[in-house]
Amino acid sequence: MKRIKRQVRFGCVWVYRKARPLLQYLALRYAQVREYYRTHPKARKWTIAGLVIGGPPLLLLLVVWIEVPGKRALRNIQNQVASEIYSADSVLLGRYYLQDRTEIRFDDIAPVVVDALIATEDVRFYEHGGVDYESLGRVFVKSILLQEESAGGGSTLSQQLSKNLYPRKRYWVLSMLINKMRESITAQRLEDLYPKKELIRLYLNTIPFGDQCFGIEAAAKRFFSVRAKDLTADQAAVLIGMLKATHNYNPRLFPERSRTRRNVVLAQMQKYKRFPEGTLDSLQALPLELKYNMVSHHQGLAPYFREYLKGELLEWCRNNTRPDGSPYNLYTDGLKIYTTLDSRLQEYAENAVARQMKEVQKQFADHWRKENPWQGHEEVIQDAIRRCSRYKALAEKGLSEEEILDEMQKPMPMRMFSWDGEKVVKMSPIDSIKHHIQFLNAGFLAIEPKTGRVRAWVGGIEHDFFQYDHVKVSTKRQVGSIFKPIVYATAIERGAQPCDLISAAQETYIDKEGDKWTPRNMQNDYQVKYTMRGALAYSINTVAVKMIQQAGVLNTMETARNMGITSELPDVPSIALGSSSISLMEMVTAYSCFVNTGMAVHPYYITGVRDRSGNTYTEFKPAEKSKRVLKPETAELIVGLLRTVVHEGTASRLRWKYAAHNNDVAGKTGTTQANADGWFMGMTPELVMGTWVGADDPRIHFRSTELGQGGNTALPMVGYFLQQINEDPNFKTISKATFPTPSRAAQQKLSCDLYELDETLWGQLEQMSFKQDSLRAADTLNQVPKESYMEKLYKRKLKMRQASQARDSAALRTLEIEDSGG
Repeated sequence: MKRIKRQVRFGCVWVYRKARPLLQYLALRYAQVREYYRTHPKARKWTIAGLVIGGPPLLLLLVVWIEVPGKRALRNIQNQVASEIYSADSVLLGRYYLQDRTEIRFDDIAPVVVDALIATEDVRFYEHGGVDYESLGRVFVKSILLQEESAGGGSTLSQQLSKNLYPRKRYWVLSMLINKMRESITAQRLEDLYPKKELIRLYLNTIPFGDQCFGIEAAAKRFFSVRAKDLTADQAAVLIGMLKATHNYNPRLFPERSRTRRNVVLAQMQKYKRFPEGTLDSLQALPLELKYNMVSHHQGLAPYFREYLKGELLEWCRNNTRPDGSPYNLYTDGLKIYTTLDSRLQEYAENAVARQMKEVQKQFADHWRKENPWQGHEEVIQDAIRRCSRYKALAEKGLSEEEILDEMQKPMPMRMFSWDGEKVVKMSPIDSIKHHIQFLNAGFLAIEPKTGRVRAWVGGIEHDFFQYDHVKVSTKRQVGSIFKPIVYATAIERGAQPCDLISAAQETYIDKEGDKWTPRNMQNDYQVKYTMRGALAYSINTVAVKMIQQAGVLNTMETARNMGITSELPDVPSIALGSSSISLMEMVTAYSCFVNTGMAVHPYYITGVRDRSGNTYTEFKPAEKSKRVLKPETAELIVGLLRTVVHEGTASRLRWKYAAHNNDVAGKTGTTQANADGWFMGMTPELVMGTWVGADDPRIHFRSTELGQGGNTALPMVGYFLQQINEDPNFKTISKATFPTPSRAAQQKLSCDLYELDETLWGQLEQMSFKQDSLRAADTLNQVPKESYMEKLYKRKLKMRQASQARDSAALRTLEIEDSGG
C-alpha cells in the first residue's frame, strides 16, 4: 500500500511539473485581460453586449454542428436488421430481432408503393435537394397565418428519413428548433450522398409500420402475407396511409378508419396521375382484405430448435467480430444462419407429434377419469406453484406464503392450452397450473446417421405454453430398455454369441454398498431360455442384466461414452435396464453409431453463417473426426437384432398398425419405472429417429403399463412420421432405402429362433393353453380373456413345429414319388 501511495504522489508531482509552464502562461494572460477591461470600461460593456446577443445563436449552431452526423456515418447507414434462420432446403424457419425488419433492394419494391409514397408524402421529391422551401412556405402561410388544418406537412422524405435514422432528442432549451435544424442539414447531406432511388429504398426499409414491424417488406408480410414486390395498388395505399399515424390507421385495429385513409392515398395517386384515369372508383370500392400474419417466436416451424439455437448463436456472436472489430449482434446485424433441418421433414415430425399426443392425452384423461393424476402426490401442485413466475414475482414484492396463495386463487382471464385450440377462460392461476400440469409432453429428433446432420427437432407439444425442450442434451430422463442394445453390443464385442441361450431365471445381485437387488420381468417368464434375438425383441430384463454382467459394467459404460452418451452413468448393473437419466439427443446419437457401421457420429445443425457484407463462416461442423467404436460386424448384428424387435417384438405394431411394412426399419421400445417415460428409437438406413413421451413432472403418469409403455405412447410418432415420408415422392431415398444384406457370417450368427421351451415347460404350457381355449369356447357370452404372454410363446412355437412337420412330410412324399418313379 505504501508503495502505491508513493507511486501516486510521484505521478502527481510529475504532472504538475510538466503543466506548470502552461499554468503560468494562462495566469499571465488572464491578468493582462483583466487589467485591460479595468482600464477600458467601454470595451467591457460592448463585450458583455456581444455575448448576450451573439452567444445563444453561436451556442445553438455549435450544438447543431456537434449533433449532425458526418458524411462517413451517413455513407455507412446500418439499420437494425433481423437475423434469419434457413433450413437446408432454403425455407425461412424464423428470425431473431429487436425490430422486425428485412432490408430489400429498390427493384424488390412494387412501383405502386413508390408512387403512393411520393404522391402522399412528398410530391416534389424529385425536385428539391432535401429541404422543400416551397412547401415550407405553403405550410407557414396556410397553417400559421390562415390557420388551415389541411395545409399538410413541410417535411420531405429525406427529412423524415433523417428523423427515423437519428431520433429526436430532448435538450434543455429549444429542442424542436435544434432537432429541425439537425434534420434539415442531415437531409441535405443525404441528398448529396445518395441518388433518389437509394433514398426511397432507405426510407422504405427504415420506416415503422406499427405492430412492431419495420420496413415495407416486413409490413407487406405482416398485413397481407405477400412480398413487397407483389403488393397491389390498394394494399400499397393501406400501408402508405399508415405512415401518417401507425396506430390510428392500423387496418387490424381500425379497419374502417384505415379504409378511409387508403382511399385518400388512392385519390392522391389519381391526382398526380400515378395510375390510369377511370380506375380510382373501382379501387376505392374494394373491401379492405387483410391476410394478417402475426409473427411470434413461438410460431412457425421448429420453435424449440430456434430457441435452442439462439443460445449457441449468441455465444458465437460474442466470439466473432465484424469487419470493424466489434462483436456481431444476433438481433440487429442481419445474419443469415443456414441449418441442416429439412423443412418438410420438420413439418412431418411436428404433424406426427401433434397427432399422436392428441390421442395419448385423450387416453390419459379417460384413464384417470375424474381423479387427479397427481393423486397421492399433492406436493406436485405445491412444487409447480412455487416454480411459476407469478409466485416468484409476488414473493419478490414481500408477500407472505398465505398472501401469495390467496392472490393466486383469484379468478382472472387466463390463456389455456387445449388440443382443440387455445382458449381464454376466467380461472385462477392455481387452476391454470393444475390444468396444464396434466398434459403429457413429447420429444422427437431425427438425425442422418452417416453425416450427423439433424433433420427434424421437436422439443415439445406447444412452445407457447410448454417451453421446456425435451430434445436438448441438458434435458435428461430415465431411458429404460432403449439402453439395452448398448449392453448387447458390448457383450458381442467381448465374445458373446447372438444365438447363445440365456436363462431368464431371476438372480439376486449385491452392489458395492452391500444392497441386494433382484430384477424382475413383467412377463413372468423365468423358465424360458432366450437367445439375444428373443431377449431384445421381448425386452427381457433378467437377460439384459446377465448380459451386462458378462460384458462388464465398466466396459458397457465405456462403450456408451464412445457412442456419444455424456450423461452420468453409475457403476451398477441396473444401468442395463436404463436406470440412468440420459437426453434424447444422446440416445439418437448412440443409435446412429449402429447404422453407421460402428463409427461414432457427431450431430450438428448449423452449416454456415453469412453477414450483410458477404462474409461467410462455415466452421460449425464438428472438428472431431469420427472414430470406430464398434466392429462393423457388431454393428451389423445389433441392427439385425433390432430389426427383429420391429418384425415380431415389442415394436411390431409399427408394421401392422402404422403401415411401416414398406420401410426397412429397426428399433427398440423403452418404458421406465411406473410408466413415467415412454421411448422409441427407430432406425432406417437414412434416418435415426428418437421419440419420448411423459409428463414434465415424472410423478404424473399412466397407472397401466399397457397404456404407458413406449410402444403405445412414443412409437406411433415414428409411425405417423414414416407414413408422411412414404407418401412424399421427394423422399424415396428414405422410404425405399434398405439395410445392406447381412454378411454370411452375420447371417449364420443370427440363424436361430428367439427362445426355446424345454419339455417340462412345454407340457405345462400345452395344458394351460388347452384349458384357456376350452374356457373361451364354452363361455362365449362373457368377455374373452386375453392370451397371456406365455400362451403366445407356446402358440408361436407350436405353429413353427407344425409348419416344420408339414415341410418334412411334403419332402418325404416327394422322395417317395421319386423312388417309385425310379
